Amino acid sequence: MNQDYIKPDEWSIVEEGFDPGRVKSSESLFSIGNGAMGQRANFEEQYSGPSFQGSYIGGVYYPDKTKVGWWKNGYPEYFAKVLNAPNWIGINVFVNEEPLDLHNCREVKNFRRELNMKEGWHARTFETELPNGVQVEVKALRFVSIVDNELGSIKFEITPLNQDAEIRFDPYLDGSTTNTDANWEERFWETLEVKKEADKGFIVSKTLKTGFHVGTYMQSEILLNDEKQDLGMESKEDEDRISFSYKLKAKKGETAAIVKYAGYVTDMNHDQNNLISAASKVLDKASDLGFDELKAQQKEAWSKIWEMSDITISGDVAAQQGIRFNIFQLNQTYLGEDDRLNIGPKGFTGEKYGGSTYWDTEAYCIPFYMATKDSKVARKLLTYRYNQLEKAQENAKKLGFSNGAALYPMVTMNGEESHNEWEITFEEIHRNGAMVFAIYNYVRYTGDFSYIPEKGLEVMIAIARFWHQRANFSKSKNKYVILGVTGPNEYENNVNNNWYTNYIAKWCINYCIKMIDKVKDGYGEDYDRVMGLTHLNEGEIANWEEVADNLYMPYSEDYGVFLQQDGFLDKEIIPVADMDKKHRPINQKWSWDRILRSCYIKQADVLQGFYFFEDHFSKEELEKHFDFYEPLTVHESSLSPCVHSIQAAVLGRMQQAYNFYLRTSRLDLDDYNKEVEQGCHITSMAGTWMSIVEGFGGMRVVEDQLNFSPQIPENWTGYSFKVNFRERIVKVTVTKDKTDFNLEGEEPLDIVINGKEVTVEPNSPVSV
Repeated sequence: MNQDYIKPDEWSIVEEGFDPGRVKSSESLFSIGNGAMGQRANFEEQYSGPSFQGSYIGGVYYPDKTKVGWWKNGYPEYFAKVLNAPNWIGINVFVNEEPLDLHNCREVKNFRRELNMKEGWHARTFETELPNGVQVEVKALRFVSIVDNELGSIKFEITPLNQDAEIRFDPYLDGSTTNTDANWEERFWETLEVKKEADKGFIVSKTLKTGFHVGTYMQSEILLNDEKQDLGMESKEDEDRISFSYKLKAKKGETAAIVKYAGYVTDMNHDQNNLISAASKVLDKASDLGFDELKAQQKEAWSKIWEMSDITISGDVAAQQGIRFNIFQLNQTYLGEDDRLNIGPKGFTGEKYGGSTYWDTEAYCIPFYMATKDSKVARKLLTYRYNQLEKAQENAKKLGFSNGAALYPMVTMNGEESHNEWEITFEEIHRNGAMVFAIYNYVRYTGDFSYIPEKGLEVMIAIARFWHQRANFSKSKNKYVILGVTGPNEYENNVNNNWYTNYIAKWCINYCIKMIDKVKDGYGEDYDRVMGLTHLNEGEIANWEEVADNLYMPYSEDYGVFLQQDGFLDKEIIPVADMDKKHRPINQKWSWDRILRSCYIKQADVLQGFYFFEDHFSKEELEKHFDFYEPLTVHESSLSPCVHSIQAAVLGRMQQAYNFYLRTSRLDLDDYNKEVEQGCHITSMAGTWMSIVEGFGGMRVVEDQLNFSPQIPENWTGYSFKVNFRERIVKVTVTKDKTDFNLEGEEPLDIVINGKEVTVEPNSPVSV
């Protein structure tokens, strides 16, 4: 049974009614961020019930020592933790000296929480009776600014309903935060300074080991019936904490409010010795503008993001809410303004998985950013990996590879591998293929070939060297094989000849050779530089070709399908539909041993290859493989439903495609995998966007042209999306009986619709 408490709304995520059992889930779902920092939707006031407090800063991490009972050569020494940063949202509230704490209140009425995605803010309202008998109404609204990404703002209002009352607001900063997932219960932060300057408070902290310096800051103003009050203030400074205290009297029906400006400045952007002065400048600017103007700026900035990235759906509120939630979270997590940052699998919504970067970025996220931003944003994501090439080569060297071979990490913050499960760290090597596919995908979509001679070719050569060395010759098969791997299906570990891994290895080598020739012909200086740097010669390339041309691909003549791995048919093949539902999800109900021996597939594996390399196979081949593998797939990875949705659409199975779309778009809202309290699945949200644009819209790039083959789910009356293709913006609007194409700009664009070439003139819609 999936959760179903989120109310249907096209532009907002809405919860009504207070249920302590939902608090942690809602803390994830109502999270806010701005690409540089973010936080779970914890209450501003104290809450003594179960809660998962979390505030995070992009790029700031801690190398938590790996916790294993054994050690093997090449094993990562640490697991990179996304750090729970000092807490700036806190405002303890007292009514006649009684603390406001929803866990202890007598009754909570009219509780409503809203994440307004259109304007980028989170709000709560409720009425309650405190243990001392005072009844109050509370309204709280906050946002983190995407105009000034170091700033957050809160307005917290409280109105006594049944008597006059003294209201006390105690805004605070707390530097004593810890991670729930700390391996050794180590402290990750050291507080260097706690300081008060007039009505401003500051904490300067430093991460242990990594030495990031962070300034957390606050300034508040007090209002009565929206009139600013000139009150005295008490302050308290402890080792890791600073709090201010403001008291005022509110008559029955009068509204007391605090406006708090707060946030982070870091030494990634400022001199570490000047963090307090940098923070003070942010506060001066914020208080000059005021809360209402900052909120208006937030609304305007979000409207510009939505203008390009929105997808509209008519006739299906649940589907509309789902896609906007996904697009909103992606933009909260990464805006492409800093090439030192990336897209963490939980974004700013939780700590699980550690690290800032998985192969998800290259496989799933880049298409979204290419099509909804300009090409510079996707280029920054590729540059992030280029800048970490040396570390990828060091990772490979630790595992015994040589000659500049590179193995990109499964999980990383700085390019070093920091994933601490051996079957993933050592064996899930297909991630290397996603690095090269992302370069290919970027060039195919943007037409910007210059990235390859400038940066990409070095990455491709290092990865081709890895694949060449990772394969070995099998006399019995008279082929090259790749042994001891984990494919995308993490429910099979240490298998031989995972088809997807072998196929992408072969493709990487062939594509690299093709690009070497192209750079040699057209970019002589870059070619000479790269060959000099890598010491690559024709003999080595010939050795690569020998492996690629003779790489074994497991295949079943009986079923007419590529096999997920050598021994797949040794398993007992029982479709998921025949499994008792009480066994689901198997990753929570079964032992790992039982999972590994089963035929059940966590996510697209062979079908991941058919998704990436769709043009290598016929539709009949796709159908045969889809019909063989999808019935065995439990979709217990967030990355699974989107790939299957796109392929079901290709096969014209629109109801199945729609069902998978709904699952990917509402994965967290409906908590399909029963784990949303740990955080949202951010990177898979880009797959939701692909489900509509590539699945239902049928968008592809073929020979430098945009192609579309639009379809529409039965219960939709229409949908629309925009794509930025080579700096030209095309809007596609699909209804039951036609599809309209609108082109912005000044130059016409030739596109292919259902196999026919059509010229679209600027501001002159074409209907098909």
